[in-house]
Amino acid sequence: MPVTYELDTEVTEPRLTDLLNFIYTKRILPNQRFFLNAQITTVEGEHVLTFTVLGPTQEWSIHVEIVGRRPIIVRMSPSDETLPSTYLEQLKNNIMLDIQVFEETVRKTTLHFSWVEGEEVIPEKVVTRQRGAFNKLFLDSMLPLFMLFMLASMFIFYSFGTFAPLFLVAFQLVLVIFSPKIVARMGEWTITERNPFVHLLKYELQTSEYEEFGKKIDRRRLVQMKNEIYQRTIASKGDLDCLTAQEIFNRYGLDCKQENFSSKKVNVYELVKKGAELYNVKVPQIVVSNSMIPNAAASGPSPNYGTVLLTTGLLAQLEEDEVFSILGHEFAHLKGRDPLILFGLQISEYLFRVYVFFPLLYLLPISYYTLFIAFYFLYLPLALGLVYFIGKFFEARADLESAIKVGQPKALAEGLRKIGFRKLQYEKIPAYRVQSWLSWDPHPPIYYRVSRLEKMETPIKVGNTLIQSIKDVLGGFFEALGLR
Repeated sequence: MPVTYELDTEVTEPRLTDLLNFIYTKRILPNQRFFLNAQITTVEGEHVLTFTVLGPTQEWSIHVEIVGRRPIIVRMSPSDETLPSTYLEQLKNNIMLDIQVFEETVRKTTLHFSWVEGEEVIPEKVVTRQRGAFNKLFLDSMLPLFMLFMLASMFIFYSFGTFAPLFLVAFQLVLVIFSPKIVARMGEWTITERNPFVHLLKYELQTSEYEEFGKKIDRRRLVQMKNEIYQRTIASKGDLDCLTAQEIFNRYGLDCKQENFSSKKVNVYELVKKGAELYNVKVPQIVVSNSMIPNAAASGPSPNYGTVLLTTGLLAQLEEDEVFSILGHEFAHLKGRDPLILFGLQISEYLFRVYVFFPLLYLLPISYYTLFIAFYFLYLPLALGLVYFIGKFFEARADLESAIKVGQPKALAEGLRKIGFRKLQYEKIPAYRVQSWLSWDPHPPIYYRVSRLEKMETPIKVGNTLIQSIKDVLGGFFEALGLR
């Protein structure tokens, strides 16, 4: 029986043909032994990519049509009605991944404009290759932070002696308590009930146009251009459209074409307020970071004392239901006091290491010192790995809580897919999946989170969400190891 999907895409109408060509050249041509009869045709004015996917032993096939419209239409017709649905799901995931890779390519030659009413006009944060590598190192892994903590520990031990561990614990507790203020400083704009909207505009350019524009317009003039558009539209309570921006675009050497122009206005305060009401907590402080990297975070020691941070990239790339589901995940962390729980796990391990593990050294003969050090370097990754593996239970619970409260597990899955599509590419490799499970990162692998959410049928009925999440995480881990 044929299956039809509708897939959202950020790209504007003129780039949809480029998208089909991208799938053809990047997915089909390099793997021709698995594809037959691939071609792009025009049907009733719409471009359509058609191809046939062959099974591993060619005992079955799937005929696929991808219609270049918004939303993108994907039709799959298996040759055998007994074909397992997992093959169709895998094919759908590959197509979605190709769309997201193409969208990222388009974003590299797109002008992005973001504003908050009443706030200063500022440019997006520039993320260079080096900066990106730095962020990946420090955000995807806890190893560098642990090394910094170890260096700080050595200095504090030298300065405070026996009381150094307690001083370190107190210092970290202060950081957790004041984490809402720390997170708030990471944002450029504050969202309030009086200024609830984030305005987003994007204008897609061809690579040659973008390069030419970059030669003429430096960062200072780009900010000036954004300020002029802001004053002409948002500051005067007008609407963002190509007609209004045309004069300003022309002044900076661009011809504003309506088909390459898109804008949206997101009531961020209303989304956060709605999430707070779902979880019966106070509306937290809301800040927005002007970065095109899609991300969200919530921090605070209690449900009624926290800060929520969103990036403009998240608001631009995700639909509102996906953003709301992501917020549901963050509110679940605040409601469950997860930052405090993870802090408690880390500190418990640290105090055990300092006051129980290290004193054993003084009870051993000198001849055993080398063995003790070797055992210590074995213990350390295992202990910290266990701490962050336990952290995965709480991340999985936050996903489940959001799916229950918001009632849109598939929207959360799609939001996570968009945020983590690069990781999804690597997680196709079984060895990388195991590595993701064992990493010093409290988040379970993206592939697991997406798959788990997509299998949920609403309304979701579970007993204890934490116990259920522990079972699910352990099941996912054993499956990655090939034990299930």
